[in-house]
Order: sequence, then structure tokens, then C-alpha cells
Amino acid sequence: MNSSRNLYQSIVDRLKNSYPETETQSLAFWMLEHFLQVSRGDIIRDKELQEIPQALHAALEELQAGKPIQYILGEAPFYGRDFKVNPSVLIPRNETEELVHLIIKENPYSGLRILDIGTGSGCIPITLYLEMADPLVTAIDISEHALQTAKENASIHDAKVSFIQTDILSGTLPISDLDILVSNPPYVRELEKAQMHKNVLEYEPSLALFVSNADPLIFYRTITSKGLDALKPDGKLYFEINEALASEMEELVSELGYQNIKVHQDLQGKDRILSAQKK
Repeated sequence: MNSSRNLYQSIVDRLKNSYPETETQSLAFWMLEHFLQVSRGDIIRDKELQEIPQALHAALEELQAGKPIQYILGEAPFYGRDFKVNPSVLIPRNETEELVHLIIKENPYSGLRILDIGTGSGCIPITLYLEMADPLVTAIDISEHALQTAKENASIHDAKVSFIQTDILSGTLPISDLDILVSNPPYVRELEKAQMHKNVLEYEPSLALFVSNADPLIFYRTITSKGLDALKPDGKLYFEINEALASEMEELVSELGYQNIKVHQDLQGKDRILSAQKK
């Protein structure tokens, strides 16, 4: 028999040289719950364990090598649901939950037409479909593998989202007469790579993360411009943005004729979301 408390401490000890202390504790709880269905309460009560699966030991080795736990387990939580993830899609972030929550809060209407650009795992459109009143939701991405993951997530959560493969930089938007256009496009400049964690650089898809230093707003400019034709009058635009480029984003959107432009701070106090409205 194995002690759950001893196993928890053993995992923490193995990871402490690779992660901050609070993160090692969270990872240990997450691993035990996933592989052994052991809760925090079980650990406090020091529940006895019958057998330690080999998959747990293999996952620990991957964690020590820097692989994100979400990719190891194949899932990540987002807005109260678990979404399938793999290295073809970004791991959903807390900031993106805040983007989704803002859209839900500001649009308590039925039957809205919504387009998500650069959908990745599909966490944004699927959540909007499930949390809003009878919306018509479409999502696009350039990556066939990402769209496969998004479609799987939509099936798991019974979300009726239409997925289309297209390159936003060269193609046209697949639908028009939109009430809401939302995107969390690549916005990390190449010069910011030095500030990023190793596990992000080595494991998450560069295509979904980085833009050139020379033109970091290329996706925003393209989407905002095409949104003028695709959005209804008074239709809304929502972006997750690079906090270092918030002023430039406001200027860009304003120059293209949008109104009611607002920059919203995330829970860390960083300029993270921009919303605007078509005249």
C-alpha cells in the first residue's frame, strides 16, 4: 500500500528544482487527481493507494523536462469546462477567460451572429455558444490540426459551432452581417521571446504566438479593416491584446473609424482587452 500524502510530497520534491514552490504543489495535486482520482481531501486524510500507474512516472519525467502539464494530460480548464489541447493549439489562458466573460456580460441578447478568428482549441466560440442565448457562431483558423482539435472540443461539449479553414491575412471573412467579431491573434513580438518561459517557447505553436517586430499589429490591422465590411452597424469588435501595444491599438482602431473604444485591464492590472464598435 502507498500513502497518498507521501506520494504527494515525493512529486513536490521531484519538481521543486524545475518550478516555483506554489506551482509544484498545484502540479502535484493535478497529477494525483488525474492519474489516481485522489482529491486534496484524500491527501489530507492520507488515503492509502493500491498501485501507482506507470503513466504517472512518465508524466513526471515530461514535467521535469519542461513540457506543459496541459499537453501531458491532453486537456486544460477554461471557463468551467475541460478542453482537449495538444501542441497544435495554444493552452487557454486566464486572460482569455476574461475576454469571453466581457463579451458575455456586455451582450445579453438572443441570436447574435459571432465570428472568432484564430480559434485554436475552440475555447472562445464554444464557450460563447454555450453561455449566450442561441447565438450563431462561426470560427476560423489557418491550421488544419487546430481545427481538428476545435471540432473535437465542440463535439464533446455539444456546441454547434461552424469551423472553417482560411488564412485571415490573404482570404476574406467567410460570413458577414456580424454582431460580434472576436480574436485572440498572435501578438507576442519576437523581441519579447527572451521574457518567456522555456516551456512556452519549446512546446506551444509559434504560429499562434509570435509576430514580427517590424509589424506587430498586422493581424489586428487586417481583422479591423475587414471587420468594417463584415460587421453590422453598431457591431462590436473584441481583441485580446499585447499590453505593451495598447496605445497603438487604440490609435489603429480609431483611425479606421470605430467608436466607443475601450481598453480593459485584466486581473493583473495589465491592458489586455480592447473593445470597439462600428459606426
